[in-house]
Amino acid sequence: MTAMINDWENPLLHLAHQAKNNHRRTASIATTSSLIDQAYGYCEQITAENSRSFYLASRLLPPPQRRAVRALYAFCRTTDDIVDNAEDNHAPSDLQTWRNQALHNHDHQYDPIAIAWRDTSATYHIPQLYAEQLIDGVARDMVQNRYETFAELAEYAYGVASTVGLMSMHIIGYRGEEAIPYAVRLGVALQMTNILRDVAEDWRRGRLYLPQEELAAFGLSEADIAAGVVTEKWRSFMRFQIERNRRLYREAWPGIAMLNREGRLAIAAAADFYAAILHDIEQHDYDVFTRRAHIGKWAKLRRIPSLWWQTRQRPFHPITLQGAA
Repeated sequence: MTAMINDWENPLLHLAHQAKNNHRRTASIATTSSLIDQAYGYCEQITAENSRSFYLASRLLPPPQRRAVRALYAFCRTTDDIVDNAEDNHAPSDLQTWRNQALHNHDHQYDPIAIAWRDTSATYHIPQLYAEQLIDGVARDMVQNRYETFAELAEYAYGVASTVGLMSMHIIGYRGEEAIPYAVRLGVALQMTNILRDVAEDWRRGRLYLPQEELAAFGLSEADIAAGVVTEKWRSFMRFQIERNRRLYREAWPGIAMLNREGRLAIAAAADFYAAILHDIEQHDYDVFTRRAHIGKWAKLRRIPSLWWQTRQRPFHPITLQGAA
């Protein structure tokens, strides 16, 4: 099975293969097994507090992989928080300190997230360049808050989201390099859902991730985003964005069959939970200005049996992307 590659994906695949073929690996921190277990427990707490969807999806993994992907989440969450929450322009230096602590041999600092992440990275032989690409992608928020084209935005999405999927593949296990384009695409799909859901929150932070040329094509400007009013132009724009987003999920779905069997359901659930956010946006008339689209816990749980069935069929069935009822 071979993915049909869009033009905007070629630079992203180059980055993915560059990292995959880089031989640098992150060394684990020399410490006791008790301290490592405590570090993983702290990462579990961080995941539970910050992402109910990821926490629930990760429960579908075997215990070793479960705690590893939660360490990955905590590493990503910490990186993101450094940029979003830093005061007095300390973010660049704080991020460099975190990079050294999480990726390099500075064993004198015993941060629990760094301990768990470095243990995970060493255990599952995760290429270090993926983590560096993620930190660089998050750092981009310090210098860029507008994107002219979808291709430019997709490059950003690769850094902050596709890299997470590529690292997750090493934890879960996968069939071969043919899985890489699907992981890249799923990362872009997930990040685009974040962007569509978080328009108002990002605007308050001074960021607008929606492609400028696509806003203009639908007769929208930044003044419309500032006004936060659902108009027919906004509805048309969001229909276009949601349809492309759903297409990305559908095109990424076959890659789940390339993962090790015990990890497929968790990734399918994560993708499906996020894709269902698009339905919630539609159900509320594309209003992402006065509410944050979400899917409730019980709606997620009701979706899992169907996902379990889909991930075990041969041939692998396409994702349905139905509503969250």
